[in-house]
Amino acid sequence: MSTLTTGTPVQTPSVGTAHTRVEGRDKVTGAARYAGEVPFAELAHGWLVLSTVARGRIRALDTDPVLAMPGVLAVLDHRNAPRVDTEYNGMLGKPDPTCAVFQHDRVPHLGWPVALVVAETSEQAREAAEALVVHYEREPHDVELTAEHPDAHPVDGHQPGVTEKGDLDAELASSAFVVDAEYRTPEEHHNPMEPHAATARWDGGRLEVIDSNQGATWVVSELANLFSLDPASVRVRSEHVGGGFGSKGVRAHQVAAVMAATVLQRPVRVVLTRRQMFSLAGYRSPTAQRVRLGAGADGRLRALEHRSISLTSTVHEFVEPSAGVARVMYDADAHHTANRVVPLDVPTPTFMRAPGEAPGSFALESALDELAERCGIDPIELRLRNEPDKGPVSGLPFAGRNLAACFREGARRFGWADRDPRPGLRRDGRWLLGTGTAAASFPAGAAPSTATATAHPDGSFTVRISAADIGTGARTALTLVAADALQVSPQRVRVRIGDSDFGPAMIAGGSMGTRSWSWAVGAAAGDLRERLALGADVPPEGITVRSDTTAAIGALAAAERHSFGAQFAEVAVDVTTGEVRVRRMLGIFAAGRIVNPLTARNQFLGGMIWGISMALHEEAVRDRASGGHVGADLAGYHVATHADVPRIEADWVEDIDPDDPVGIKGVGEIGIVGAAAAIANAVWHATGVRHRSLPIRPDRVLSAAAGAPDA
Repeated sequence: MSTLTTGTPVQTPSVGTAHTRVEGRDKVTGAARYAGEVPFAELAHGWLVLSTVARGRIRALDTDPVLAMPGVLAVLDHRNAPRVDTEYNGMLGKPDPTCAVFQHDRVPHLGWPVALVVAETSEQAREAAEALVVHYEREPHDVELTAEHPDAHPVDGHQPGVTEKGDLDAELASSAFVVDAEYRTPEEHHNPMEPHAATARWDGGRLEVIDSNQGATWVVSELANLFSLDPASVRVRSEHVGGGFGSKGVRAHQVAAVMAATVLQRPVRVVLTRRQMFSLAGYRSPTAQRVRLGAGADGRLRALEHRSISLTSTVHEFVEPSAGVARVMYDADAHHTANRVVPLDVPTPTFMRAPGEAPGSFALESALDELAERCGIDPIELRLRNEPDKGPVSGLPFAGRNLAACFREGARRFGWADRDPRPGLRRDGRWLLGTGTAAASFPAGAAPSTATATAHPDGSFTVRISAADIGTGARTALTLVAADALQVSPQRVRVRIGDSDFGPAMIAGGSMGTRSWSWAVGAAAGDLRERLALGADVPPEGITVRSDTTAAIGALAAAERHSFGAQFAEVAVDVTTGEVRVRRMLGIFAAGRIVNPLTARNQFLGGMIWGISMALHEEAVRDRASGGHVGADLAGYHVATHADVPRIEADWVEDIDPDDPVGIKGVGEIGIVGAAAAIANAVWHATGVRHRSLPIRPDRVLSAAAGAPDA
C-alpha cells in the first residue's frame, strides 16, 4: 500500500479555461472506434427490409429464394421473430411500437420494418434483402398535415398540452396593436455524421450490445423491458458517438440485432443506411403555428396566444411542443398556449435539437418583430419592455434571467444602434441588405446520476460514469470538473464513459447531460479528495468513492431554470434570383457556468449554423401519392455548408445563480433557438416582405417580390 494525497491545490482552476478534446488525437488518427467498427469473431450482418406501401397489411413474403442465396443465415419477420413486450412505461413513457419489430402484419407507414435478412457479410445481406419480395394489401393513406385537420387534438407530452389565463378576446379587442399570423416550419431530419449502428451478442448468459446511443443505461432499460430480461443481465457500451441530436435512442436496428443474435446465437450487427434513417431514426415534425399578440400603445403585451399543431404516427403519440416557448419568454394579461397533434400514416417524430423551442421561437420571435414594426418600437426595446419577473405560466421565480444583458452586449457588438429601422433601404450592388434579431431560451434541467472516482497508487485518478459524448466534448468537460474537485491537473484524470456497467446516469439530451453528470462527478471526486486528505492508504486496487445525486436534485428549490440568448443576423437578398445570403451572425448567451470555452463556443456556433440551415435550406418533402419522401438522402435534403457561413461569432455574458450548487445550464441546444427567426426578420428588413414559412427558398423570395402572398 501507499499513502496518496492530491497534492498542492491547483492554482488555476481547469473549469473555465479552454482545453482541446482529450480524445481528439484518437478521433483524427482513427484509433477511436465507433459502434459499426468494433470487431467480433463470427460476426453476422443484418439488413432491414422496409415496407414499400404507406398503409396496409403484409400478405406474404417470398423468403425461400432468399434463404437459398449465398451466405444467408436467416430471415426474420412477423411469422418467426421473437416476441417482445411493449406494455411498460420507460424513462420517456410508453415505447414507440416502431422499435418492436416483426410483431404483426400491419404496415402503418412507408418504411416500416417488415423483415431482417442476416448473412455472413454485409454485402450478402444487402443483396438478399433487396431480392426479398413482399406482397401487400394496400389501404388508403393520409400523410398531409393541415391546420384544420379533424383529428387534431391536444397532447400533454412532457408539458401540459394547453395552458390558459385571462380573457383573450377581450384583451385583443382592447389592444392598440394586434398581430395575427400563421407560421409554418417543415419536416426536418437529424442526419448525424455517424449512422445508427448496433451489434448484439450473448456472452455467458448476458446480453451485450455495442451501440451508438445517447444513454447506455437508457438503452439497457428499454431492451430489458422489451425482452423481459433482468436489467443486470444486459450491458450496453457506446464509447464514441458521431452525433445524435435526439435521434439515437432505442430504435428498430438495436431490437432487430438482439432478435437475430438470440436466434442465431452469434454476434449480429445491424447498421441503418442514410435513406433508412429518414424512416427509422425519427425527425422533427412539420408545424403550423398561429400567434396572436395584442399590445397597448406602449408596446406592453395585453394578449398572447400561441397555438401549434404537429403530426405524429398512428402507432405512437409524440408532440413537438412549439407553443411551450411562449410560456417562458413573455407574459400578458391573457396568455393562451396549446400544442396539438394529428395522427397520420407517417413514421413517429422524435426529439430533435431544441425540440419545441427551435420551431416555436421562429413563430413567436417573428411575431414579436411584426409587433415591433406596428408599434414603431425598436425590436430589442419591445422585448425588454416585456421582460417578465416570474414564469408567465408557472408563476415560479427565474433562477437567473440575463436576457437583457445578452441583448445589450449583442447590440453593442453588432452595431445595432446604427440600424435604420425602415426596410428595403440598404443596398450593396444587386443585394438588398437587412439585419434582424430574436431572443432564445432553453430549459436548464438536471436528472439524478451516479458516478465513481478511483484513486490509484501512482497518483492518477479514474472517473467512471455512464455519460454519452455525442460530439459535444462531454468527456473533456467532465475531466475538467473532476480535476477541479480533486484539486489536481487534468493530466492526472482519466474519464471513462459510455458503459452501462458504470451505473445509472442521465442521457445526453435536453441540454441536461453535462449539468447532471458534472454534479455526480464533482460529488464523487470531492468525497474522494476529502478521504485522501485524511491520509488514507491507497491499496493496489485503488480507493473508489461512489456518488448518487438523486437526493440533492430532489432538494432543489422549484424555479424556472433556463439558458437565454440574443441572436443577431445580417443578410443580403437578391430579389431577381431569389438568393438569400447570411453575411454575419452573432449570438450572445447566458448559459450559466461555462466549463470549457473551446467546446462550448463550438456548440453555440453549431446551433447557430443549424439555424441557418433551418431558415434557408432544410426541408423534407413528402409525396402525398406514395407517402414517402422525395429525395431521402443528403443530395435531396439540403443543409448549410461552409460557403453559407462566412462570418459567425458566439460569446456569453456572466450568468451566476448563487443558489445553484452546480451552476452549469447547458449549451447544446440554445444556439439554434431564435436563429431562424433572426434571419427571417433580417430578410424582412432587407426586402420589406415577411416570410412566415420556412425555409426561405429562392422561389418564395421571387414570389414575394412579384407580390404573391407568402408561400
